[in-house]
Amino acid sequence: MEATTIAAPTRTEILAVKDLSVEFRTRSGIVRALEHVSFSIRKGETLGIVGESGSGKSVTAFTAMGLLDRAGKVTSGQALFTTEAGQQIDLLTTPEKELRSLRGKELSMIFQNPRTALNPIRKVGKQIEDVLRCHSGLKGSALKERAIAILAQVRIPDPAKRYTAYPYELSGGMCQRVMIALALACSPKLLIADEPTTGLDVTTQATVMDLVKDLATQQQMAAVLITHDLALASEYCDRIIVMHAGHVVEAATTHTLFTAPRHPYTARLIASTPEPHKTFADLLPIPGNLPDLRSATLPPCRFSGRCDRYDSQCDQSPLPVTTVAPGHQVSCWHPLE
Repeated sequence: MEATTIAAPTRTEILAVKDLSVEFRTRSGIVRALEHVSFSIRKGETLGIVGESGSGKSVTAFTAMGLLDRAGKVTSGQALFTTEAGQQIDLLTTPEKELRSLRGKELSMIFQNPRTALNPIRKVGKQIEDVLRCHSGLKGSALKERAIAILAQVRIPDPAKRYTAYPYELSGGMCQRVMIALALACSPKLLIADEPTTGLDVTTQATVMDLVKDLATQQQMAAVLITHDLALASEYCDRIIVMHAGHVVEAATTHTLFTAPRHPYTARLIASTPEPHKTFADLLPIPGNLPDLRSATLPPCRFSGRCDRYDSQCDQSPLPVTTVAPGHQVSCWHPLE
């Protein structure tokens, strides 16, 4: 199957996901994991994707990267990526051979758990060399020099010594920095960071995120931060999209989203987030659970069973996507005022 090539856009969009729907075939039925997901990200921008576990954040990223599980199937949509050559290609129809030439070079991803993503029996320096050998054209001693320089760039102490270390010899924070080094080795145009601070202490989280943000700014690449941590997203993202049960329910600039959320789910998500000035009594948990995505009778609004603004109109399909302010969209029949 040949990749779909489209004329390059006039704007500086690096990735535009349009009407993406994905389902998984399981023994207990079809799971409709994503439904009509759309968003875009521009050069030099950091986009946050937030929501509860199971909302479809990681599935969105893996689909765009061409790493979807074999049980998964894209039923509609496009993921249009602007290459270094200025062409816009649909990653969902691009042959695997071409995707491999893009991954690590123009598209990179930081995975949730570096200890499982890194090869446990290969030295970290050699793993960085593998990426460079595949995409940079460097050979011989130049590979080692560049690998050590990249380890230094991600602020690993004594990089020449760490070059010869195995992942099990490094702390969680160090392994995460090695993952960042692998992802940024070839200065990609798009970086996807999938829960990059999972399992790290607060100080290490800040160090890792400062590093990602600084390198993204220096290299003017587009970055996608996938997280359930709203505080993290509020500090490091320019724009945020909120996902719930496979739907994008709201999209806005970070400041707008946190000061004037319009979707009931977004407001509940913010209210349930701990803050320094809040006590446990101040936190407002979201009632109920995510709907069963195997159900054949999923409502148009998948938050309707948990929403105190629900009425019969919420069962009408399709849900409206309303622009309530410039750059601020909400998918709801009864958005907050």
